Amino acid sequence: MTDQSVPQTMSAVVLTRHGGLDALEYRNDVPVPRPGPNEVLLEVHACGMNNTDVWVREGAYGSETDPQAVSTWRRGRSTLTFPRIQGTDSVGVIVAVGEGVPGTRVGERVIVDFSLYNRDDDSLADIDYIGHGRDGGYAEYQCVPADNAHAVDTALTDAQLATFCCAYLTGEHMLERADVQAGERVLVTGASGGVGSGIVQLCRARGAIPYAVTRADKAEALTAIGAEAVIDRDSDDWPAAVAAATGDQPIDVVADLVAGPHFNDLLRILRPEGRYTTAGAIAGPVVELDLRTMYLKQLQLHGSSQGRRSDFKRLLGHILAGRISPLLHGTYPLSDFHRAQTDFMAKNYVGKLVVVPDRHWDAVGAPHAHP
Repeated sequence: MTDQSVPQTMSAVVLTRHGGLDALEYRNDVPVPRPGPNEVLLEVHACGMNNTDVWVREGAYGSETDPQAVSTWRRGRSTLTFPRIQGTDSVGVIVAVGEGVPGTRVGERVIVDFSLYNRDDDSLADIDYIGHGRDGGYAEYQCVPADNAHAVDTALTDAQLATFCCAYLTGEHMLERADVQAGERVLVTGASGGVGSGIVQLCRARGAIPYAVTRADKAEALTAIGAEAVIDRDSDDWPAAVAAATGDQPIDVVADLVAGPHFNDLLRILRPEGRYTTAGAIAGPVVELDLRTMYLKQLQLHGSSQGRRSDFKRLLGHILAGRISPLLHGTYPLSDFHRAQTDFMAKNYVGKLVVVPDRHWDAVGAPHAHP
């Protein structure tokens, strides 16, 4: 069943190869996809931006033997092919359904779980994601598995809803991997970004106490969303700065999105038998580790990426219950994607940036001020 207003072609941002911003082309003649069995076609209203878009474009994931190798997400078993439409955080309306999907779903407002699980259980052993293994939401229309399109009934705008999925799901899974409990203290690095600011809120949602590491000029914004205290990332001595912020109370968990030269400091900050969890390395993925710090303190180290179906279910519950709030800093028309990603990479904001297809931008005007 198809909405008769669906056109044959659409506008989209197409990744043509690994490289710089010139590898991204805004096109007006991309064929509108048609839903296959157990799929739905969305008219995309908004799509959030994420670091993985940039890293995949640049081929910056390296390999297990060469950190500088040009490689995409999943490294040696990549499902990325060119051309590819990226974009994980889609929000929109179902306008067509494939075989096996009830026609009554046409007209549903939905948020998309971007994970492609590839297994019936809740395992992440063979996970992929929309915008990498198949086309994503930097377009006017997008096909997704019907099970990934979750109906939402909320007063939040489409752009606000598009701030949650990738960043907050990643954060929720990090906390779940580290088994964060109510009352525990969690140090969050990169706290002003999409994942970090999400983790601050998600800690509060489960009763944990977040401490944020970020630039001094962003401290007020992080305190406003729930950070117990803020540590200046430019401090000369991170362990001392954290101890001062906590009143010498122990840090149970480090949720790290930065890595780089402070990696071993973060392990020093953890209490004995503490847990470290990571899903990013924006300050450098290759780190120095003194194994004595890890084994003498009996630390746990957890790598994390994306999330499980169960994590998404909890996240959606938090959204609908109002336990977490969108941090929408700016929106851009899809046709201005190069500027959007340039501003995204500059990181001079707290929260998330979102792109909106021009047809919806023109209809409602700029839904949020640019940075």
